[in-house]
Amino acid sequence: MTKRPLDILDQVLNREPVLVSLKGGREIRGVLQGYDVHMNLVLDKAEEEINGVMQGIGTLIIRGDNVIYISP
Repeated sequence: MTKRPLDILDQVLNREPVLVSLKGGREIRGVLQGYDVHMNLVLDKAEEEINGVMQGIGTLIIRGDNVIYISP
């Protein structure tokens, strides 16, 4: 049976880090705490690589219209 995209997100919810690619070329990694049908995301322990150095962000809310893809 083929899994739907939201089913895959349910599997990683509160478990393992996901990589979120955003418009503008930014990529954020963090533990998915929640999402909605608009792809608004809540990430915990979020971090971003800036100039080769991982920068901790903490808890982050990402608006869905900025999301290009989410990779578990």
